[in-house]
Formats: sequence, structure tokens, C-alpha cells
Amino acid sequence: MKTIILYALLLLPLWAQSQVQLKGNVKGNNEPIVWANVILTDIQGKVITGALTKEDGSFELELKNGSYQLKISYLGFTAWEKSIQIEKYTDLGNIVLQQKDDLQEVKIVAKKKLVEYKTDRIIFNVENSISASGGNAVSAIGAAPGVMVLNNSISILGKGATRVMVNGRLIELNGDELINYLNSIAATDIASVEVITNPPAKYEAGGNGGLINIILKKGARNSWKNTTSAIYDQSTYSFYTLRDNFLYNKEKVRLALNIGGKIGNLKETENLNTYYPNGLWELSRVGKQKQDNFSGGMAFDYDISDRTTLGIQYSGNQDNPDSKSGTTIKIRNTKNQIDSLLINDGLYKLSNSGHTYNTHVITKLDTAGRKLSVDLDYFNYNSKIDNNFVTNTFLPDMGFLNINQSARSISEQNIRNTSIKVDMEHPLRFVNLSYGAKMSFINSKADLAYYNTISGNAVLDKNQSNEFEYQENNQSLYVNGIKNLGSQFSFQIGLRMENIQTKGYSGTQGQTTVKNYLKLFPTFYLSYKKDENNSFLFNYGRRVNRPVFRDLNPFRAYLNSKGYSEGNPFLQPSYNDNFDFTYVYKGNLRTNLFFNSTTDGFGVVFNSDPVTNIQIISRQNYFKEYYYGIGESYTVNVIPWWQSQNSAYVLGSKSVFNGLVSATPKNSLQLYFTTNNTFSLSAVTKIQADYFYSSPVKRGLYETGQLSGLNLGIKQSILKNKLQLSVLVNDVFNTAYLKDYTSVVNSIKQVYSQNNSSRFFRFSLAYSFGNDKVNVKQRSLGNEEERRRTN
Repeated sequence: MKTIILYALLLLPLWAQSQVQLKGNVKGNNEPIVWANVILTDIQGKVITGALTKEDGSFELELKNGSYQLKISYLGFTAWEKSIQIEKYTDLGNIVLQQKDDLQEVKIVAKKKLVEYKTDRIIFNVENSISASGGNAVSAIGAAPGVMVLNNSISILGKGATRVMVNGRLIELNGDELINYLNSIAATDIASVEVITNPPAKYEAGGNGGLINIILKKGARNSWKNTTSAIYDQSTYSFYTLRDNFLYNKEKVRLALNIGGKIGNLKETENLNTYYPNGLWELSRVGKQKQDNFSGGMAFDYDISDRTTLGIQYSGNQDNPDSKSGTTIKIRNTKNQIDSLLINDGLYKLSNSGHTYNTHVITKLDTAGRKLSVDLDYFNYNSKIDNNFVTNTFLPDMGFLNINQSARSISEQNIRNTSIKVDMEHPLRFVNLSYGAKMSFINSKADLAYYNTISGNAVLDKNQSNEFEYQENNQSLYVNGIKNLGSQFSFQIGLRMENIQTKGYSGTQGQTTVKNYLKLFPTFYLSYKKDENNSFLFNYGRRVNRPVFRDLNPFRAYLNSKGYSEGNPFLQPSYNDNFDFTYVYKGNLRTNLFFNSTTDGFGVVFNSDPVTNIQIISRQNYFKEYYYGIGESYTVNVIPWWQSQNSAYVLGSKSVFNGLVSATPKNSLQLYFTTNNTFSLSAVTKIQADYFYSSPVKRGLYETGQLSGLNLGIKQSILKNKLQLSVLVNDVFNTAYLKDYTSVVNSIKQVYSQNNSSRFFRFSLAYSFGNDKVNVKQRSLGNEEERRRTN
């Protein structure tokens, strides 16, 4: 069957007129050889083309008919050479390299650079990274320069939480769900990871965390592939994850299907010490949260003609992360003696679902490169929370005193978003121009019913119930231009305009909040390549960080009898000016300097009332901040089988409060260090050892304690790399969780820590079959920013 497909490819008109294919499979010691150098020269010795062998030892070259000299070499083996005459498709089959007896005579052959630096992004070539190729998309992202993966959160140094895309399509997941999804993507399927600290004008202006774009490898037509992965996680409790991805690409049709689910439980622990004037309150919570999740998606593209493609796309998920927890508050007096205890038993039922629909058309207008893209998107998100809790008061000897509080709160939220987006690529003789427009319409409805159940009957408390409706319309335009000045200079400049109208209405309070604003968001990039060893890059971008919808909702959600969380309908967006300078030496040593300025900054404020001893978690626009840092990153092959990637940063900040919180800003320097090391015991066996350290730091309202973590893993490939077995011990010493998170508001000190099973054991299997050269186009959705804000 494979032979028939290959001959069919050879009969395609384009190939018949230009090129044929040469392929083979390189082995040594009865195992595939990965990254062997395959060089093709003409009879005069001039290099025509070349490649590196893949994980299964295979290689493919596209070339014209003629006479050539083929040379294949790899560290520790004798080079293989052969003169060949190419007139048609040629498969050389297995090529066996003989191991050398004297390794001292081996020469190291240069490879493609691991990291490339463009005017607006860093490109990390995963294909050339031993560390990344030994794992999945999470390890590939974590190995990229300046990227941190910590506590199931992905961020770029100097930024906030970072959004992740696959081939330009935003993945609308966060936390554990995002990590689990990325775990299902094998690093062997990834060509590169793009780190975009300041996204160009084409992208939404919302969000200050930058973008990470995963570029999948391109594949051949008339092929398909299926990958099934199973993961078992064990800490205090265990959960299981199963996922399947199917890709199909034939002639005019491209299809991608994925489905997955997770079931099990996770242990949650929290501790909060609040130092009231009358004594310390010690809160400790232990919970058991379900990890039940089901998700799936489909993408279909059809080439109507050589120039026009029509496509549809769907993704959906259903989560039920119910939790059952017990909270104990020890109330101490000024002599540090326990006066009483509050014991809260809660049952938290949560159900949420999201559905995204996209239809798009892409058409090439001419042969000069003009291309028009139109996207129509619809997104619907539903969430329901049913929270039951009872708080009893006990004496120090555990004698029952009274029922402090008993209640049930039921809340629902529904978000709908419709958007249309048009993008135009318009190359001109003097500049590569692109421009576009977008219109977005958002409607969010939420309500909360609070019932007092202390009498045994559910009695509605209207003072603690509410209805809230939020509407937001966004009209945006952008223009972006790229220009190369010779071989050394390149610059890019862009401008995005966004016009926003918002309206929030609280039914219970009878309060309407209306806001309208028009803002401009410029971007600028400049690169200078002095020579092969020295490159300089500078970029600037202005961004806006809009509140997620739940932060605008004034609902009061009770965490226990002495604490609640509430949103703020008057919350304003914050604005960020980001400056970044990078110097690169020989492609391996990178010096980075950044400076970010935030105005109208908003965030969570932990406030405590010294009279009622009630904990209030609110959201406020309360600060202005300057955040800066300088760091070095260095990648080195210590010895042929040991690759090490290291980075060290010194970070600092200066914060100013506007008086909305009764607190004094605190700032200090921070040291952040990380090292990722991969040891290749053979072509199919790899050991990974990663470590990070973050010193204690004071930044604005909060102080964070020291963090560090050691992860150890091993990966084994069998069945010609079709089956991947991995074992991971995450956070070996259980030190990578949030601790000593301290704030002082209203002269009341609070110290918080949280550990949601940071240390765990993971065993995973991934099996692939079909044709691993498949390529299915992924389409970026038009309402990426709106869906992000539902999280």
C-alpha cells in the first residue's frame, strides 16, 4: 500500500516537473540513529542539500535528477559514502553505520542552531533539542529560553500568565487542563516553539503575559496518524487521563479529531494565619477535589480550489471538579491560648461547559502573495456552582458550643460571544504589509441565590443574593508592516486601535455601570545582525489587561463562615508598556534586559476586618508598578550525550499604591535560576533532571517565600518509537509549592500557603500508528481574547 501511495505522489504534475524523493533509514548497533548528518553534494563536492535523521532513523531529501555523492555521519561511527544516480523515487532502505573503536578520532559536525531570534519572537527549534525531544509539549515549552513551567502555570519571565497557541490557534484551557492537553502532544511532532514577549498588532491587545506558539511539523499529503496516550498520576489520591488524537490529510481534505477524559481525585491543602489585634486565627483546610473532565474537538478544511480553502472547527469540554473539604480555624487570644474553634464542613459542586464554533475561508487573491482570511466565531460558556457548608463552634476541649453559620449558595453564569474577523496580507515592493478588522459582541448573565439553612429550612436571603448582566462590544482595526534593510537590519512597526463599550447591571442593587473607551496600541521591533556571532534585538509594545468576567461580578461567594470573595463591577483595565533588549552571542549565549510599566494595575486584595474578624477577598485597581530584570541564558552540549540548558535572572520592581488599600508597598530583588539536563543513554533511552530555584521576594502588596523544585524522569521508546513509556517524579523534595505568601492590609498581617499535590508520581504511555508525516492545518479562532477572560 505504501508503494502505491508513493508512486501516486510521484505522478503529481508539480513533482513530475521538478523534484524526486530520496529516502533511507540509518541504523547502528541494531538501533535507529537519531540526528545523523545526511549530506548530498554534486560530483564537484558542492553541497546541494542535507538533513538530520529523525527519531526512527529515517531521512528524506527532495532533489532534481542527476549524479550525486551521499555522505552520512554520526558521532562515534565511521562515515558512510556512496555515489548515486537519481532518475526517480529512490529508497535506500536500511543504512548501517559501523561503530569506531577509537572515539578520539571522531569529529563533531555542526548542527542547525537551537535558538533563532527574529524581530518579534524567539524561535526554539525543538527538533534540535535533546531535552525537548525526550518528552512532550510541556517539556518543549519549559526548555525554551525565558519560559517557566511551575505549579501547572506557564509564564514568560517578566510577564504574567502566558497564553498558548498551536499553529496560531489559541488553546482555551488553563491550569491542569492545559498541562494535560499539552502532555498529549509528543515533542517529536513539534518543529519549533515561538516565544512572543510583545505580540505584534495582528494579535489581540488583551493580556500582558505574551504568547507561546507551538509549530507542528509539516507532513506529507495522503497520510494519516493516530496517537493514543494514557497517564496515571499518584500523590495522596490518584487520577487517570486518556486521550486520542487522529489526523487525516488526503488531497483536498484535512481532518483533525481529538477526544479525551480524566477521572480521579486530587488533594488540596491551604493554610492561612491572620494576626488580629485580639489574637491569631489559624486556618487550615484539607480538601479532596474531583478531576472529572471530558473534552473533544474537530477541525475540517476543504480546498475548494487551488486558491481557496473553506473550513469549520469545533471544540468543547465538560468539567465537574466537585470538592469536599474540612476547614478548621483555631481562634487564639493575646496569650496565644486557644479560646475556641470554628470547624467548617463544605460540599462544593461545580459544573461548567464550553463550546466553540468557527467557520473560516482563506483565499489567495493573486500570485503576488495577497491573501484574505475571514473568520466567524461563536462561543458559549455555562457554569453552575452549588455550595453547601455548615460551621460549628467548639470549645478548646472540643465541647460543642453552637452552630455559627449554615448556608447554601447556588450561582449560575452564562457567557455568549459572537465575533467576525477579517485579515489581509498585502505584500508591497517596499514593505510587507498586513491589516485587518474585528467586531466582537459579548453578553454575560449571572445570578446568585443565597439561602440561610441554620433553622433546618432554606430561607432566601435577598441581601446576599444578586443578579448581574454584563455586555461588551469591541471594534478593532490594525495595520502592520515589516521591512528588511539589507542583510543586517530588519524592523517591524504596527498599530492596533480598539473601541470598547461596556455595560454592567446589578439587578438586586439596581445599579448600572457604563464605560466607553478608545485606545491605541503601538508595537515596534528592530533587529541588527552585526555578523554571524553577534545579534542585537529591541522591541516595544503597549498592551491592555482586561479583567476576566467573574472579577466584574459583585457576587459575594462565601468560602466559609468567616470569609468570602467578591468581584468589582467598577474594575478598570490596566495598561502595560513593555520594553525588551536582547544580545545574542554565537546563538548559545543570550543576554536579556527588560523593563515593564503598569498603570491602573488591578489584583486580588486580602482584607480583614479587625472588628468582625471576617476575611474579605476583593479586586481593586490599586497600584502602579515598574518591573525590570536582567538575565543570562546558556545552552551547551557538555559531552555528546549530555545537553544542558541554563538561565539565571535578577528581577526587581517598584510599586506605588493609590490609596484604595491601606498598605505600604514592599519591593526587593529576586534571583531566579533554572537548569534542564538530558542524558541520552541511547537513541531510545533518555533521563531528564530539571531543577529551579526562586529566592524570597517582596513585590508590591505581597511577599513570597523561597521556592525550589527537582524533577526526575526517564523515557523509553520501543516498537520503533511507536510506543513511548515515561516515568516522572515531580517535585522530589516537595518544595515547589506556594508558601509564606504574606500581605499586610489595615495593619493586619496574613500569611498564606497552598499545596495542591505538588509532589506526585506519573506513569504514561503513548502509542502512535499510521503515517507520522501527517500535517493538518490548525486554524486560529477569532474570539481568542474573549474566551480567555471566562477563566
